[in-house]
Amino acid sequence: MSSAAIEAKNRPGYRKARRRETASAYALLIPSFIGVGIFLVVPVILIIILSLFNWNLISPPVFVGLDHYASLFSDTKLINSIWVTLTFVLMSIPTSIILGLLLAVAINRKLPGTGWLRVIFVLPWVCAPLALGVVWRWIFDPSTGALNTILGRRIEWMSNPDLALPAVAFVSVWSTVGYISLFFLAGLQQIPSGVYEAAKLDGAGPARTLWSITLPLLMPTTFFVTVTSVISSFQVFDLVYGLTGSATGYPSGSTDVIAARIYQDAFVSNNIGHASAMAFCLFVVLVIVTLIQQRWFSGRITYDMT
Repeated sequence: MSSAAIEAKNRPGYRKARRRETASAYALLIPSFIGVGIFLVVPVILIIILSLFNWNLISPPVFVGLDHYASLFSDTKLINSIWVTLTFVLMSIPTSIILGLLLAVAINRKLPGTGWLRVIFVLPWVCAPLALGVVWRWIFDPSTGALNTILGRRIEWMSNPDLALPAVAFVSVWSTVGYISLFFLAGLQQIPSGVYEAAKLDGAGPARTLWSITLPLLMPTTFFVTVTSVISSFQVFDLVYGLTGSATGYPSGSTDVIAARIYQDAFVSNNIGHASAMAFCLFVVLVIVTLIQQRWFSGRITYDMT
């Protein structure tokens, strides 16, 4: 840096202008700080506090310390919910991402009608998950459901413990694949066409181009989609509630996801402290999972497409 530039920075007027710009920047951030504080920080603090008490929403709270956290390790229902949730995530997330990517590649070809297809594909994600669950519960109905009518046979989709969770995962994929495809489509449209032309001149086929060019350049989009999808899948509740009509993991605990278990403990069993301990542990797990994903993707992301 030249001496003239250093001298300019040391002038009182320059420092005053910088302080004024910094103050203006923080002033513009105040609404965001307020929103984050009210809707994120304060609820987490309240959950931590409630997890230290025994409270049934009626009687006065009784301080129990870390007893609720200690009891989580021996809670068989919670352990079952963890396995159910992990199974649901493994069934829905990879399928949604792969199908979303393939759908985005197809739409990116700019064929006639692709504009309308984008709207149709994103409609399920815009709709309320609870409403979608209710509609699909009618579709899966063993007696009068549309699916069994088309198949011409009676299948107990939601009352069979072996089929209930895959059915929930299918509806989850169906409702999110359009949303995911739009993000991939936006990423695809940012890749310079010259990259593909150079690959074509080098003799790369469609599969090689997808694997060696498209996927690496879509890593930022893949990271965002994966993180948000994992977080939402670990918190799934309303879709399961709408499909099963219950928060008790019907049938036989096969759909008892963690969010449903927290709801059950908090508002059915009236054990607010135990439910708060589970909610805070879920929050910690999601933070850890997000950090692991960030660490894995960090060395594989390239933002330079020029």
